[in-house]
Order: sequence, then C-alpha cells, then structure tokens
Amino acid sequence: MAETKKLRVNGGEHAVTAEDDRSLLSVLREDLKLTGAHYGCGEGQCGACTVLLDGKPVRSCITPVGSVGGRAVTTIEGLEKNGALHPVQQAFLDADAMQCGYCTPGMILSAVALLQKNHTPSETEIEHGLQGNICRCGTYRRIVRAVQRAAERTRGTARA
Repeated sequence: MAETKKLRVNGGEHAVTAEDDRSLLSVLREDLKLTGAHYGCGEGQCGACTVLLDGKPVRSCITPVGSVGGRAVTTIEGLEKNGALHPVQQAFLDADAMQCGYCTPGMILSAVALLQKNHTPSETEIEHGLQGNICRCGTYRRIVRAVQRAAERTRGTARA
C-alpha cells in the first residue's frame, strides 16, 4: 500500500506517495521531475542512476524509497548553487569529459563523493572511486582529467 513519505532532496522537503519498495530513481524522475539520474541497467551495475545519499553514492535504481527515510538525497540538479556550476560540473565541461552525456550525472556525483573524502586523489584513486560508473562512449581519460582539475580547484574548500 502506498504511503506518503517525506524526502529531503537537494535541500528541500518533498512529500511523495509511494510503495516502500518502489525505486528511488522512479520517485525522483516521475514524481519529483528530477530527470538527471538515468535508468541504465536497472541492476545497479552501470552507475547511470547514481545519486548521493547522505553524501555517499548509491544506485537509485535499486534503492527502495522506503529505505531513504529522512536522509539527504542529492541529485545532479542539486549541485549548482546560485547559478554557478559545482566545480566538478565545471571541470567536466572544461575537460570535454562527456560525449553523449548519459553517464555524466552519475560520474559527476561519484566524483563529488570521492573529492569529499579525498581532496588529492591519485589517478588510481580516481579510477577506483569511479569504478562501477560505465561510460559507453569511452571518455575515461577525459573524465579522470576532469576529476583531477576539480581536485586542483577545490583543494582546501568545503564545496568539493
């Protein structure tokens, strides 16, 4: 039976009516019209649906909305502040790190989580931090370069 739940998404509270086992991805896309997280494999393997849950990357396609509770959800739409892109978003643009763009929101959110934990990741640490985010266009070198640029720009700041 569907119940009304309060979700904290991108700094705001939202009431949604959904079954506990419904995916967070479907609630974000269909109920809240936040379409940045994409449906890819539906099994949590490709990373296209990645969002941050209390700052940690999760696969929203396999995360039941009933398990989210009052925790903070951040989608790609929630990174921009006052019209300014997040440093990781800007670095992806500057490094031309996207081709079709389907994987980009998940890659960016995984990179944001990585940089929150490690302000100076090595190339290997970046590759490990983005593991599970698949880019079918193969722009991995540019993606790593973008994360390196973002790390340089955000070193010592709380926004990364």
